[in-house]
Amino acid sequence: MPYEPTRTSTTPPVRYGDPILHPTAVRQPVMMPAELPPGVEMVTLPGGYRTLAYTHPAASAPAPAAVVQPVPTWAKTTALLAPTVGGGIAAAGFGISYAAPGLIAMTEALWAAIALIAAGTLAPLLLRAGRGAGGRGAAPVPHVTQHISASGMFGRATGTINHR
Repeated sequence: MPYEPTRTSTTPPVRYGDPILHPTAVRQPVMMPAELPPGVEMVTLPGGYRTLAYTHPAASAPAPAAVVQPVPTWAKTTALLAPTVGGGIAAAGFGISYAAPGLIAMTEALWAAIALIAAGTLAPLLLRAGRGAGGRGAAPVPHVTQHISASGMFGRATGTINHR
């Protein structure tokens, strides 16, 4: 029956993305241009499809070259002194560790010298106080004067001693 009459279709044309006709199609939310974050733009792909994409920022002016500032003098001084002071402290500790036995002996000798000086200072006072306790009173202290004279640089010296 090749000669049958044809019927015209009364169905509307298919629109893809229509949520009523195609409920499985995903509808993308539409963003206003003011809502786009920086670096994102609306682009048109070669197939005619429009989408959001990250774009490279426009070439900005190069940043000004950093100005090299000189190192402050106090920083240089501190940097140079730090190893010197540390080395000096290390050397002092090393020397003290070797000198410790000698320092101990010197300390004992110093205490002995202090005891000798104290005994030499206190002995006459104690002896004089002991002599006065015998009832004779304190012994008289002799007064000695000495006169020496010499003539010339290589002359012979003569002198007299007076006991009073």
